[in-house]
Amino acid sequence: MGKSNRGGEAFEQLYHERFGVRWAELRAALLRSPGYCALEDGLTKTYYLDGASARSVTAVPLQAGDRVLDLCAAPGGKTLAVLSTAHTRATADRLELTANERSRTRRARLQRTLQEHLPAERAAAVRVTGHDARRWGLYEQEAYDHVIADVPCSAERHMLSAPAELARWSPARPKRLAIDGYAILSAAITAARAGGTVLYLTCALLEDENDAVIAKALQRFGRRVRVAPPAIGIGTPTQHGIQVLPDVDNDQGPLYIARLVKRS
Repeated sequence: MGKSNRGGEAFEQLYHERFGVRWAELRAALLRSPGYCALEDGLTKTYYLDGASARSVTAVPLQAGDRVLDLCAAPGGKTLAVLSTAHTRATADRLELTANERSRTRRARLQRTLQEHLPAERAAAVRVTGHDARRWGLYEQEAYDHVIADVPCSAERHMLSAPAELARWSPARPKRLAIDGYAILSAAITAARAGGTVLYLTCALLEDENDAVIAKALQRFGRRVRVAPPAIGIGTPTQHGIQVLPDVDNDQGPLYIARLVKRS
């Protein structure tokens, strides 16, 4: 590869080292179209979301009156999935849902998604905020029954389809994202009530951004949290969660899911 594509060369080297001979098949799967799921229940317009992402929110035991925080909500698919799942459980009208997105541009996209896919009164009932998710614990502590932390991550599926971004890639990227992911997870745990659920999600492949982040949080919070492995019908168990990969899960994912429960 030429000098201008050193990032892509380094990317391929790292992922081949981590996945070995499987990387060729996994890479090919990442370049195919995702396995989409149609969200329709409780929505005014169908929203298409990766099937694994749609399934992930079923790991949250939603009940009437619950307060739910989606810490990194844009573009809005997970927020809609929560409301659609709640609709099937007849709890949607009584959820208190906060959708947070720090980026002004992405927050505007989130608001459009809600307005275009929800009844007007339901969209108006979702509180949209613009805080830095890493610092949420400074705003609210032990305030939510469920916190969803779908954190910024390496997003290898997107990276492979964006040559300009791939050319700028470096091994420092997943390390930096793992640090941010840990900060957001820590804030999510702080924001959850005793007995509450924290769902940590990435669309990253590397353990550095997945199980390693959970292990670090367990070390920090000790007996205040426990792992409660999610069961969503697909995916391969990992040390602390499950991972859905497109080469074995009908083009769904990548998605890493870990569920923590905050102890009393």
